[in-house]
Amino acid sequence: MSEENKVHKRRKRYSGKYPKSFKEKYKELNPEKYGDTISHVIQKGSTPAGMHISIMVKEILEFLDIKPGQIGLDATLGYGGHTKEMLKCLEGEGHIYALDIDPVELPKTKARLEKLGFGEDILTIEQLNFSDIDLLFEEPNQVNFVLADLGVSSMQIDNPDRGFSFKTEGPLDLRMNPNEGISAANRLLRITQPELEGMLIENADEPYAKEISKAIVSEIRKGTLIDTTMKLREVITDALEFIPQSTREHDIKKSCQRSFQALRIDVNQEFHAIYDFLEKLPDILAPGGRVVVLSFHSGEDRLVKKSFKRLLKQGVYKEISPEIIRPSQEECNINRRAKSTKMRWAIKS
Repeated sequence: MSEENKVHKRRKRYSGKYPKSFKEKYKELNPEKYGDTISHVIQKGSTPAGMHISIMVKEILEFLDIKPGQIGLDATLGYGGHTKEMLKCLEGEGHIYALDIDPVELPKTKARLEKLGFGEDILTIEQLNFSDIDLLFEEPNQVNFVLADLGVSSMQIDNPDRGFSFKTEGPLDLRMNPNEGISAANRLLRITQPELEGMLIENADEPYAKEISKAIVSEIRKGTLIDTTMKLREVITDALEFIPQSTREHDIKKSCQRSFQALRIDVNQEFHAIYDFLEKLPDILAPGGRVVVLSFHSGEDRLVKKSFKRLLKQGVYKEISPEIIRPSQEECNINRRAKSTKMRWAIKS
């Protein structure tokens, strides 16, 4: 067809102020072009599609006390918001290393930070699991400050193609790196009922673990392929029909949320990665080096708390946060996803 005969296709109209479909939110997905829309979404306490609002930035920077010339590590780069603020503190002197295993989002974040003027002279970005920090720092005692934000990025949650959310239709994947390992759908094909029940309890404290695990395994044995987010949600919903109607909708929503969390942790071997990271962390820290860890559920926080306390007792750390630190109510009002955040810190001897 010649250029003259091509029919121009109009882009689908932006449906209302806040469209529900991820792909229809083209204004939110282009923050440089539609700044006003981004501001409106944030003001109503939501995270714009394709973006991630960094949590507890003020508290993190106050504790890390970054000085120009220092060496730092952002173990979980994500959208790059924390990294950007830490880079500003260096004032052009020093270096930050940033890690992420997500091959989908990492190039976008790298380009975003480069556009802001943070090039390879001050920032090194690697596609690497933070459990492998020993591969990045072959010489010990190099790093002055470390941040590890253990949460899933909003970009991953909101994109239905990644399969992280029970709220939208998508493939049941849940992998941080979709090029490695097996998807959550394939994991369910080979799991036993007791194993799944234990996973739901250990990874998410799911009160209906027995009912949900029995329903999932029963469907799979019948030949049902649970390969989408909505199919898994339907199985969980049907399994919990016995819950009193007054609380059923709320309880099912929470069980879906916990079940997806449990599967995600299992598929990505997140607890193993956190454990390895915490064990290797003291070796890369310089004397007096500071570390902040943000966690988002009890399983993660238990690992951090136990590691920090044990290493304090051994004299590896000279000081740790006595209690968890929570985001302010003001921040939670602006960013609803901040509510479950738990912050802990440690200082190396």
